Amino acid sequence: MDIACDTIGDTLVARVQATRIDAAIAIRFKDLMREVLHAPAPRIVLDLSKVDFLDSSGLGAVVAVMKLAGPGRRLELAALTPTVEKVFRLTRMDQVFTIHAQPPGIVRHAG
Repeated sequence: MDIACDTIGDTLVARVQATRIDAAIAIRFKDLMREVLHAPAPRIVLDLSKVDFLDSSGLGAVVAVMKLAGPGRRLELAALTPTVEKVFRLTRMDQVFTIHAQPPGIVRHAG
C-alpha cells in the first residue's frame, strides 16, 4: 500500500494507491496516514478513487485518521467508488464526512 500526496493551495490531497482497505491493511493505512498528517495543511482530502472495497476495519481506520488530524484540521473524502460510497451511506458516516465527487485540482469538461 502507498499513499501519494499533492498540495493544492492549503489542501493536502492524499491518494490511496490500493484497491482495498480492510482488516489486513487497516493498521498500515493508519500508519501511513499518520506520516501524511505531519504536513501542516489545514485541510486534507483523502482520494479513495482506487479503493473498491472497504470493510468495517477500513471504515474504523478512516475515522481514526480523522481523529488523528486533530480539532483544527478537516479530513474530507473524495472520489468514492459506488461500493465504498454505499458503506459510508449505510453507516451514516456520510453525515460525518464531507464527501466530494472528485478531488481538488481535477477539472472535468463536458464535451
